Amino acid sequence: MTPKLTLISHHLCPYVQRVAIALAEKGMDFERIDIDLTNKPDWFLKLSPTGKTPVLVVDGRPIFESSVILEYLEEVGPNPLHPSDVLDRADHRGWMEYGSSILNDIAGLYNAPDASAFAAKIEDLRSKFARVEERLPGGETFDPKGLSLPDAVFAPVFRYFDTLDRIGDVAGLAGQPKLSRWRSALAGRASVRSAVATDYPARLLDFLKRRGSHLSTLLT
Repeated sequence: MTPKLTLISHHLCPYVQRVAIALAEKGMDFERIDIDLTNKPDWFLKLSPTGKTPVLVVDGRPIFESSVILEYLEEVGPNPLHPSDVLDRADHRGWMEYGSSILNDIAGLYNAPDASAFAAKIEDLRSKFARVEERLPGGETFDPKGLSLPDAVFAPVFRYFDTLDRIGDVAGLAGQPKLSRWRSALAGRASVRSAVATDYPARLLDFLKRRGSHLSTLLT
């Protein structure tokens, strides 16, 4: 019997997006419930020990942490997004963690209080994206055999720069041909587009402008 899946979400959360992308690529039906992380409902705090999204509720039982949810979906769902070779899977998992570290740098960028801290985060991002450029095969997916979980991790990373590019190519993505091709291809996938609501760009821009950071001043 197919379990009932409910994805507890936040409009802007990139970790939610990676789960939504995986569910869509696997063709697994799910309900999505968005919550306000600044005013977390009691029922959500009972489901999530960390108080963070995403949480996937499976027939009433919660699973938290996006990496754990993705592995669960690999075990129970169709259309595998991990390679069959064990060493390739380990490599993919490592790059998924690398994608998470880039998300941390993006958070550091939009929270940087002054120009100096902002510039330091830009250098961190450019260095990390240069390493990703070296790793990529040059096609439209992370793995030449087809879409895999690193694609689901990096698509929300790239989505930030659709807004950040308003102030210039801060991460140097335009100068990385393989990254640029990958970014463009992911943006065109139905699973990536449907991972956020149509008002996501406006919500993200408003969020960034209200940070009280150096980036906020640049965007306003």
